Amino acid sequence: MLLTPRTRKRRIQGALLASAVSVCLVAASAPSPATPLGIGDRLFPHLGNPGYDVKSYDLSFTYPGVNDKPLAAVTTIDAVTSQRLERVNLDYTHGTVESVEVNGAPATFTSAGEDLVVTPGEPVPAGGWMRITVRHSSDPVTTGNGDGGWVRTKDGLAMANQADAAHMVFPCNDHPSDKAMFTIHVTAPDGYTAVANGLPAGVHRAGGSTTWTYRTRHPMATELTQVSIGRSSVAHREGPHGLPLRDVVPTKDRELLEPWLKKTPDQIAWMESKVGPYPFETYGLLMAQAQTGFELETQTLSLFERELFTEPALPKWYVESIMVHELSHQWFGDSVSPRVWSDLWLNEGHATWYEALYAEEKADKPMETRMKTAYRASDSWRAAGGPPAAPKEPAPGRKISIFRPSVYDGAALALYALRQEIGHPTFERLERTWVALHRDGTATTADFERLASDLANRDLSGFFRAWLHGTKTPPMPGHPDWKSDAPKARKGA
Repeated sequence: MLLTPRTRKRRIQGALLASAVSVCLVAASAPSPATPLGIGDRLFPHLGNPGYDVKSYDLSFTYPGVNDKPLAAVTTIDAVTSQRLERVNLDYTHGTVESVEVNGAPATFTSAGEDLVVTPGEPVPAGGWMRITVRHSSDPVTTGNGDGGWVRTKDGLAMANQADAAHMVFPCNDHPSDKAMFTIHVTAPDGYTAVANGLPAGVHRAGGSTTWTYRTRHPMATELTQVSIGRSSVAHREGPHGLPLRDVVPTKDRELLEPWLKKTPDQIAWMESKVGPYPFETYGLLMAQAQTGFELETQTLSLFERELFTEPALPKWYVESIMVHELSHQWFGDSVSPRVWSDLWLNEGHATWYEALYAEEKADKPMETRMKTAYRASDSWRAAGGPPAAPKEPAPGRKISIFRPSVYDGAALALYALRQEIGHPTFERLERTWVALHRDGTATTADFERLASDLANRDLSGFFRAWLHGTKTPPMPGHPDWKSDAPKARKGA
């Protein structure tokens, strides 16, 4: 995710979607007590659920032709249990559940916090295969303050599920540590086009509507799910090594946006020259007619505001660097996902790093200048948001407030310091090894620290302790003259 400067103020002032909404259940309830569970993430303690590992999701959405009415939906989850389960908790809120089945048999259910608590007729044994089918609605209309889910565009819908909003769209184990394969079916009236993560797996037309099916070829975190429904055109082209690319744009803007779309193949080639082969089966840009206040790295189909590419005041080099920011997330954050949300800096710090490196190499915007500026602000960022690898908890009702400067430029600054400390060749080897070693998996800050120490052939624990966990910015290797401004006292403090 990238909160762009032109929209950050608007985002903070109120362009947020709802998060504090409850599941409306209309069937038999499970015996009490039912309680919300979590896997203990420090930033989102009730996110995710213990006792099972999701292997695949099959999602079906039926769009009614307007974006202010609920979509009919069916979610099927295939999972393997790690313990005997008398109840199964799913993250889910903001919808109506009609029925639940576990392994083909009806199950009772109720809600607890933002969990859907399912009680099968018979407990599921440890090590057993479990299929849960939930028939429900998926409501794109939200109220109050919150963070994500469906995004209502001028001509339909898109998704923005970061950090923990996928469960506002469909029942799931909504934590990036539990990645799974996805099959997504979308039915919409004729005249609409639907696109989702992965590659097309079929189109069926009947009775004035069309159903599109997409499948991923690599596991995906729930927060990276993307579905676009709109009066759109899909532009196809070829990337490096024959990689199929597809971009989703408003049909009326197809020619207007083409100069930007055709830049993607060269940007992928540039990223491959830095970190190695592109990790997925396809890529593309989804240019949405919506004001979100951010761009988002949804897997294989990054979400962008159309306005980013049509605002004449934005420099060309800046727009291209934002495109590279989201592209680089396909390696850092999507292919290699954070084990816990405190590892967010591994996503955003690297994306910011390659955004800045691209601007340096392609637009003569020196990395050192940007890093020196970041160094001056670093102590203030740490005071306000915490160190890069120990971010402060999100503000109440504003879950995306974890996306603070300390995990963007503050984390990129730590990577710059690391390159200064271990040298360019070792740093570049670290980057390539990192994404190759953890491809399609999850990883932690500790994993990164160990790998860096191994490749540098020395103990870097003290370096990382200071740069990633310290409340004060350490001296910059090679630049002892750099100074960080003292944090300004808060009003009323």
